[in-house]
Amino acid sequence: MEQSSQKWVGGFPFVEYRPTRRPPEDMVRTSRDFFQAMHGRRTIRAFSSDPVPYEVIENCIRTASTAPSGANKQPYTFCVVSDPAIKKKIREAAEKEEHESYHHRMSQEWLADIKALQTDWHKPFLETAPYLIAVFKRAYEVGDDKSKKNNYYVSESVGLACGFLLAALHHAGLAALTHTPSPMGFLSRVLERPDNERPFLLIPVGYPADDCWVPDQKRKTKDEFIVRY
Repeated sequence: MEQSSQKWVGGFPFVEYRPTRRPPEDMVRTSRDFFQAMHGRRTIRAFSSDPVPYEVIENCIRTASTAPSGANKQPYTFCVVSDPAIKKKIREAAEKEEHESYHHRMSQEWLADIKALQTDWHKPFLETAPYLIAVFKRAYEVGDDKSKKNNYYVSESVGLACGFLLAALHHAGLAALTHTPSPMGFLSRVLERPDNERPFLLIPVGYPADDCWVPDQKRKTKDEFIVRY
C-alpha cells in the first residue's frame, strides 16, 4: 500500500489510502488460501508448556490494534501474563467461579449444549499455557483533569480486535482458547487494573500439547450463514 503526502480536511490531517489493486484471479486465490488456513483453526484446552517468543505475542497484539474501533478510540488493554505466580492466582479464582457456574448457574439446556465439549470447572490450562492474554475493555478514558472521556461502541470495538488477535495467533502457528469465566471481576483484582477497565476475555496462548484432542464438530456450511441478494 502506498500513502501520499498529507492534506487537511475540515481542519484535520488526512493521508491518501491507495492499496495495490490485485487481479481478480489473485484475489480469489489468496482469499481461498486464507479461508483454508483459518478453517484449520481450532480452540484447544490442552496446551504445551513450551516457551513462545514474547515478540510473537506482541506482534499479534499489535495486529489486533489495527482493527476498526468507534471514533478510533481503540478502547482496550491487553495484559500479557507469563508469571507463574500470577497465572496460579488467576486459575484459582477462575476455577472458583467455574465451579459455581457448573453446579449452580448454568441451566440444564446450557449444560446439555456443552456436553459434547467434555469440559468441567477444572482449568489447568490457565497455568500450563505459556501466556495468558487478559483483554480489558476501557469503558471510558480519564483526562489529565480526572474527568471522564467517552468511548464509543466499546464492546463491538474490543470484539473486533479480539477477532484480529485470534487470526494473527493462528497465522503465527499458535493455538488459543477464548475463556470467559463468569463473572470475571477477579481479573481486575488480580491484575490491579484501573476502574475504567472491565474484563472482556481471557485467552490462554501457546502450542498444542503433544496429546491434544479436540471435539469432532462441524462448522455450518456457507449456505447456512451467507444470504446473497
